[in-house]
Amino acid sequence: MSAQSNIPHDAEPAAFAFDAESERQIAQILAKYPPERKASGVIPLLYVVQKQMGRLTGSAWVPRVAMDAVAHRLEMAPIRVYEVATFYLMFNTKPIGKYHLQVCTTTSCWLRGSDDVTAACKAATGIDAFGGTSADGMFTMTEVECLGACANAPILQVDDDYYEDMDGPRTTELIAALRRGERPKAGPTIDRMDSAPVGGRKTLLDSAAGQGTGTQDNG
Repeated sequence: MSAQSNIPHDAEPAAFAFDAESERQIAQILAKYPPERKASGVIPLLYVVQKQMGRLTGSAWVPRVAMDAVAHRLEMAPIRVYEVATFYLMFNTKPIGKYHLQVCTTTSCWLRGSDDVTAACKAATGIDAFGGTSADGMFTMTEVECLGACANAPILQVDDDYYEDMDGPRTTELIAALRRGERPKAGPTIDRMDSAPVGGRKTLLDSAAGQGTGTQDNG
């Protein structure tokens, strides 16, 4: 049975205004640029919009009226903002679910099992294919290109967080936790620190031990 999103297709708001939190962030961003170069802040301001929409509506996306607000703030032609917002895939130009499941399927992740991650996402959410949103509006699943964490493949990015070393069962557990309103710790999901080997250090063990004794062989 196909999962159909309950997010309306006519969700484009009639107007958009930055809230107090966004205004605070914008002031910090624009302080980094000379006034005559403030158009350089277009990407961070689009992020501010997307975060505000997620904060206030539960769907992190960038409506066109918000692009117009960015253009007005930066004194740019609106088309220039549209070009940026539609070029970069990290900007959502239509409503998405509460949680954005972004599955990397590029070579390293594919070789390490991204197909299993994708299958688990589909089974746990009812989404049929990439680009879909679950019937309850909780999840949108997107196929993404390399996320730059190949040593910890496969990667499932949820909103801004990387969940690493994923497989089917761990993906199912993660989605179940998100449904419960929990936010598991991001990073490796197996016994390793960052991208270090599983179980800890594997090389230069004698050298590390010698450094801790404070002894020296004078021959």
